[in-house]
Amino acid sequence: MAGVTTPATATQLSAGNAGRLSVDRASVGLDVGGTKVLGVLVDIDGRVLHTVRLATRRGCDGVVETAARAVERLVTVAGLPLASLTAVGMGVPGVVDPVTGAVEQAVNLGIDGSVALGSLLSTRLAGVPVRVDNDLNAAALGAAHLLAQESGRPAVVDLAFLALGTGVAAGLVLDGVVRREHTGTAGEIGHIPVVPGGLACPCGQRGCLEQYASGTALDIAWPGRTGRPAPAELFDAAAAGDVNALRIRGAFAGAVAAAVRLLVLTCDVERVMIGGGVSALGEPLLQVVRSALTAQAAGSPFLRSMNLADRVELAPAGVPVAAIGASLLGTEGPPDRGQSRWRSTVLV
Repeated sequence: MAGVTTPATATQLSAGNAGRLSVDRASVGLDVGGTKVLGVLVDIDGRVLHTVRLATRRGCDGVVETAARAVERLVTVAGLPLASLTAVGMGVPGVVDPVTGAVEQAVNLGIDGSVALGSLLSTRLAGVPVRVDNDLNAAALGAAHLLAQESGRPAVVDLAFLALGTGVAAGLVLDGVVRREHTGTAGEIGHIPVVPGGLACPCGQRGCLEQYASGTALDIAWPGRTGRPAPAELFDAAAAGDVNALRIRGAFAGAVAAAVRLLVLTCDVERVMIGGGVSALGEPLLQVVRSALTAQAAGSPFLRSMNLADRVELAPAGVPVAAIGASLLGTEGPPDRGQSRWRSTVLV
C-alpha cells in the first residue's frame, strides 16, 4: 500500500525490537501538522510496526478525515480490525484540553475556535478511544520513551524536547510526568524576552527568544539564495568561511544555547533533545550549540557545574518521535478534571 511502510522497515525506527513483533493491544499515534499527518502503529511494548504519511486537509472536517484515513491504512496493512485498537493518540499544534480532547487556536490546521477533535475522530472511527494533546507534549513523551529504550534504563524521567521551527517551544517530561501546568502553556519559552527592547514579536512583546532562535529568525537573517532551506544555506556558507554567515550562525547558536540554559536552570532536566525543522541540520547544529554553551559557561563556575553541553542532543533523524509519543497517550485514560498532568505506566 502506497505511503505505508512494511514492518521490516518500520521497526528500524525505534530501539528494542528484539523478539517477535506482537499486535496484541496495538495502538496508533498521529503527529498532525499543517502539511502532513504522520501515523505509526505501535505494539504493547512501544515498538513501531508500520508508519504512514498523508498530506493534511485543512479545517476541522479535513483534519478528522485525514487522521481517520491514516488510522485505517495502518490497520489495513497490518491485517487488523479497527475495533482491535486499544486507542488512538493525536498530537496537534494548538491549545488542547487533554480531558475533553477539545482543540483551539490550531491556526496551522485551519481550525478556528474550539473543536472537539477527539470526539469527532472517535466517532469517525466507530468508537475507538481517542486521546489528544499538544504536539510538543507528545514529542517529549516519545523522546523519553526512545531514550529509555536506548539506555536500557526504566525511564528517562526529566527531559525537555526543544522544538526549533517556525517558533521556539519545549515539551516537558518531569519526574515521568508530561507537564502542562495551570493553563497548559508550560514550555512556551519562545515568548520569554531575552533582549530588552529587541525585535518585535507577534505575541506583543519585544525581544522574545523565538525572534533569535527559530527557523523563522534564520529565514529573516539569511534570505534564501538557491531555493534550499535558509538554515542549510547559512551553515554551509559559515563552514566555507563567509564572515557574515559566521556572525549570524554564532548569534543563532547563542540564542539556542540560551534556550537550553533556561530549561536546565528552571527544570534541571537531565536531557534537552533538539527537534523541529532546524534540527535537520544535524551534527553541525549540535556542535555550534554545544560550543556556545561551553563559551557561556567559561566565566561561571556555577554554569560549568551544570555540564550544560553534555545534556544536549539531537532528535534521532528519521524517527517519528511525536507520533510515537502520541501512541503512548492512548495507553492511559484522560487526566482527572482539574489536574494538569498524568503519569504514563510506559515511563515509570
